[in-house]
Amino acid sequence: MKEIKISTPFIKLDQFLKFAGISFDGAEAKEMIKQGLVTVNGEAELRRGRKLYEDDEVKVDLGDEVFELIVK
Repeated sequence: MKEIKISTPFIKLDQFLKFAGISFDGAEAKEMIKQGLVTVNGEAELRRGRKLYEDDEVKVDLGDEVFELIVK
């Protein structure tokens, strides 16, 4: 699991995907979330504005590639 350090108390899910380099832009992040490819703490998340806090775990399953991240 890869740790992604943030310097704020929280970060929104779509911003986190961009910050972590999983998506190129907000539109791509929004589409990944909308398609149900993203889980937060083991549960599917369809809200791009979901606030992530320290120790939240994010998994993005793109089929051929799976990213497992933790907010630090």
